[in-house]
Amino acid sequence: MSRNGTGTVKQPPKYKQIIVYIKEKISAGEWPIGSVIPSQRELATMFGVNRSTVITALEELMADGLIEGKMGMGTVVINNTWMLLATNPPPDWNEYVQSGNHKPSQAAVQEINRDESNQSFIQLSKGELSPDIFPLETMKGVLRRVTENLGTFGYEEPRGFLPLRQALSDYVKTFGIDASPSSILIVSGGLQALQLISVGLLHRGSTVLLERPSYLYSLHLFQSAGMKLSGLPMDKQGLLPGAITAQKKQKKGDILYTIPCFHNPTGLLMTEKRRLELLRVCEEERLPIMEDDIYRELWFDEPPPPPLKARDKHGHVLYLGSLSKTLTPGLRIGWVIGPELVIDRLSDIKMQTDYGSSSLSQRVAAEWLSSGLYSEHVHMVREELRVRKAAALHALERYMNELATWQIPVGGFFIWLKINAKVSMLELFSKASRQGILLNPGNIYAQETDGYLRLSYAYASLSDLERGIRQLSQIVASLSK
Repeated sequence: MSRNGTGTVKQPPKYKQIIVYIKEKISAGEWPIGSVIPSQRELATMFGVNRSTVITALEELMADGLIEGKMGMGTVVINNTWMLLATNPPPDWNEYVQSGNHKPSQAAVQEINRDESNQSFIQLSKGELSPDIFPLETMKGVLRRVTENLGTFGYEEPRGFLPLRQALSDYVKTFGIDASPSSILIVSGGLQALQLISVGLLHRGSTVLLERPSYLYSLHLFQSAGMKLSGLPMDKQGLLPGAITAQKKQKKGDILYTIPCFHNPTGLLMTEKRRLELLRVCEEERLPIMEDDIYRELWFDEPPPPPLKARDKHGHVLYLGSLSKTLTPGLRIGWVIGPELVIDRLSDIKMQTDYGSSSLSQRVAAEWLSSGLYSEHVHMVREELRVRKAAALHALERYMNELATWQIPVGGFFIWLKINAKVSMLELFSKASRQGILLNPGNIYAQETDGYLRLSYAYASLSDLERGIRQLSQIVASLSK
């Protein structure tokens, strides 16, 4: 950088700034050989320039032998500054990345995960409560009480902090689950529960039966462990149990995964009659159940039917819960309830994985639950979500009435939107993204739901909900022509 006649620092040209940025990423090892660098569009957005400026920078880096355009891949790092001086090449980390056992997320899911941290986007995709709902002052009070009473603490016992498990035992009794603290395992969120089950209870070649569409289809967690996903149809009452008998064929080692309360992504609530039928069929087929009930408390007009676990008399159901959707994902606190033999196995695997969830987070969660603050907070969350749902439905009626159809949710975060016209969902997703709107296309939850969108009203502000749905209607209309 140089100084002009006024003494101010003169910035180098934008294309030079891009060159310096990319060289620093390569030389620091953040973009090792084989890495695909950001696209021209992403770099142009990052530096606030047009694509011709980016192309000028990339051409100079190609001339230096640092990067190369590869068909079907984009622009790839082929050298680093040390490589140009050395004769022995460094390890090709790209080869290691591609050979790992855990499958990468779908490209669309990776893009959604990346853009969900971009505060400039209107987040119609995010399955998380708005920061406006976060009880900051109450949380500060809870943290003060926890720290005032804090002694020395270290690793917890394998199942988790006993006072938290006792508080959860009392809490789940309020909706019919009788579980002693010894049958409860504390985990770092619901996703870790699924990971522990996949490696601790199932074997390669097992089949996970689940609703189609389902949240699990957007993950590769079970497939990475060598298992298959097999979709089951739903109607307005929830999963159709008759399809289980047709698919099960007395094969051992299979398991059912279901989200009976305010299903992700469709928002459906499984009826009590359907729950009883489902439990009966699974008991007859000796098919164990993972009941993911993280949205249970987010009802609007009346509580949902009792969990499957509340009717479980034979230890058939593993019950998954979490504070991520009702309080905050930042605590990373969830739980699994099941037979003690299973909880022992999962706690052993968890200790091998991370040696226990955060001791401080567990104490904070115990204080929320045992003090009664959590129940008060959830009541407030329901009121907030009721307002947001109404705002989203009003905007949909106003702007999307001729363009899409949807069901009115009775709880949870989501509206499952079916686009009436046949449009490219990839083009719709990309165009919305360019306009600063983040959506979840239905095909990340199942290929058959290509013409759907999952809209969340939980995170965006009321004004952003209205503006985002209005702009979405304009994009859909333009693609329908």
